[in-house]
Amino acid sequence: MNLLKRSAVILLAAAAVALSAAPKELKVLTIGNSFSNSVFKTLPAIVKADPECRLVLTGANIGGCSLERHWKEHLKSEKDPAHRPYAKKYTLRQLLTKEKWDVVTIQQASRESWKAESYHPYAEKLISLIRELAPGAEIVIQQTWAYNSAAPSFAKWKITPDIMYSRLTENYTALAKQHKLRVIPSGYAVDLFRKALGEKLVSVSPADVLRLKEPELPETNDPAGNFSWRKNAKNGKKALRCDYNHLNPRGRYLQGLVWYAFLFGKDPEKSTYTPQNISPEEAALFKKCAARAVAGFPQAK
Repeated sequence: MNLLKRSAVILLAAAAVALSAAPKELKVLTIGNSFSNSVFKTLPAIVKADPECRLVLTGANIGGCSLERHWKEHLKSEKDPAHRPYAKKYTLRQLLTKEKWDVVTIQQASRESWKAESYHPYAEKLISLIRELAPGAEIVIQQTWAYNSAAPSFAKWKITPDIMYSRLTENYTALAKQHKLRVIPSGYAVDLFRKALGEKLVSVSPADVLRLKEPELPETNDPAGNFSWRKNAKNGKKALRCDYNHLNPRGRYLQGLVWYAFLFGKDPEKSTYTPQNISPEEAALFKKCAARAVAGFPQAK
């Protein structure tokens, strides 16, 4: 082999090595609410710990925002471009065209997630808009989760946590099948973790909550549930704030592992990032549940 050919082979080989070593970068836009905001808490740290991955994560999120509201906010912005509901800076059109997104996620507001009729026709309208403005992006659905079993919503709705989980899963799966989309199984991972704990799962007792005094907090190891004492601005007295719906720091770690495994195709059990407040034993269980959720959720696509 002459010198010129040998040099060309060496350069091609070097280029191939460099290309294979380049970190995989994904640009992800979430169209959601606080249940997608929570993934911003841990996913970036999980990805940062992996030298093979890079992430650009942006949110078109409004607390409590349903698919219906997202669509109506968009229509309002189309009529009045000064109406910028996302961080008071952007319209949905602006965010969808801001980057060449690899992935755009959607989800229903948790309070509506178990109601099949709440998805339509707004999911279809948003999906159509995303395909128009971000044609290169894969649209995926985040499956949300059932609340902590002590949530007052269950008595109000006359359903159980199991019914909420079953119905929301049916609804997300049906939507995915209809539009040939994949699902990020965050809710499945939460359900798997609860089942893995079995009798060791500590549920919050509403009766016990009423007896607590500052600085006492409810004892629970459920991934959902946040509790803190806060001062009332009007009377100056402190009261226990009970949030049974959102993931706590432990649950957000589980959610981040699920997204990491789903988006990058990586094994979450090999992730090197663990938050300081989580023991190695519990981290291992979270990783196992995340891996099982991503591998075992029946995808329509």
